[in-house]
Amino acid sequence: MGQGLDAIETASRDEIEALQLERLKATVARAYGVPTYRAKCEAAGVHPDDLRDLSDLSRFPFTTKADLRGAYPFGMFAVPRAQVARIHASSGTTGQPTVVGYTKGDVDRWAGLVARSLHAAGTRAGDVVHVAYGYGLFTGGLGAHYGAERLGCTVVPVSGGMTERQVRLIEDFGASTIMVTPSYMLNLLEEYARQGRDPAASPLKVGVFGAEPWTEAMRAEVEGAFGMDAVDIYGLSEVMGPGVAQECVETKDGLHVWEDHFLPEVVDPETGAPLPDGTRGELVFTTLTKEAMPVVRYRTRDLTRLLPGTARTMRRMEKVTGRSDDMIILRGVNVFPTQIEEQVLAVAGLAPHFQIELVREGRMDAMRVLVERAPGASAGVEAPLAGRIKEVVGVSCVVECRDPGGVERSQGKARRVVDLRGG
Repeated sequence: MGQGLDAIETASRDEIEALQLERLKATVARAYGVPTYRAKCEAAGVHPDDLRDLSDLSRFPFTTKADLRGAYPFGMFAVPRAQVARIHASSGTTGQPTVVGYTKGDVDRWAGLVARSLHAAGTRAGDVVHVAYGYGLFTGGLGAHYGAERLGCTVVPVSGGMTERQVRLIEDFGASTIMVTPSYMLNLLEEYARQGRDPAASPLKVGVFGAEPWTEAMRAEVEGAFGMDAVDIYGLSEVMGPGVAQECVETKDGLHVWEDHFLPEVVDPETGAPLPDGTRGELVFTTLTKEAMPVVRYRTRDLTRLLPGTARTMRRMEKVTGRSDDMIILRGVNVFPTQIEEQVLAVAGLAPHFQIELVREGRMDAMRVLVERAPGASAGVEAPLAGRIKEVVGVSCVVECRDPGGVERSQGKARRVVDLRGG
């Protein structure tokens, strides 16, 4: 990949949609060969021949995580297993792992899309890229790694953990780009302070943050401390991995979906009905070029809305505000961890680390928010937080403030909510 944009990134909407329709027809035909999806199509009374226009996609059934788990391990593959060059899988912490497969062509396209994403983030060939996403079955580390290599960067494959060492390697190797979860980036910022280093003097210029929702307040904190550009990357293993959509550094106004490879929709989380662009709902993806495991109308459970393109002609998705399945319903109020995070970051003297505990008081559910004082802050700094959460989010909670280092740290993806309510 060269230093310029791919031609499709600035193509007209007509050109993009014509390519999408051509690729969509091939994808639906390929997916129809997968027994699980063919049975769903037959039950819905649709056939690949019914797809004549992009709008016809709404007639086809969704694919869900339950479908992938039910087909464990290789039942969703559209090619013989011998043609699968790579297998990734989820952790399976909430049930049967979801397995995804990639042909050599899939791996090659994935690397190209992450390279495109990094270029949009401001990274260039020759830069040193520090990859602190986890490696292994999780798609983050290897997805980031192959893409950075494809762009022509020098890759430091650190993975997660060993925070003290991470800071030393960033400084010693001169990393200008870091790819990491936003919660772990806060750990690194804290470690800079612990080591007496000035983060503004670090070599880091670009942060590519993904794998969990994060807020504008967190962006402002990281950018202010490091003097860097922090941008969002989006992906999920069931669709590909990182590199499905990317925020462009010149606008920082949401993530452009790489629509030549992924067709996005937004639907009502309750009814599944398609929603018009600009309306917030659940994000749904159809892959357009996946060979080993094409997915049609995959329900991501991520909540966002689709907007017109700006830095690119492809549509943007707003930063994900939460997931329909991580939403906390507390006494009739919908709460997302990102809403709590915004209030924590707004209170002077609190460190940017928090955890929500859901507990039961008698017959009622209650929420406890664990926070910690920033180094040097006085006791009682947490006093305004409960009031802010009540006023802005609309729920009552108990705030428990701990000494610096007292809240559980992320070694990768943050565990924001702990449910202690029992059955």
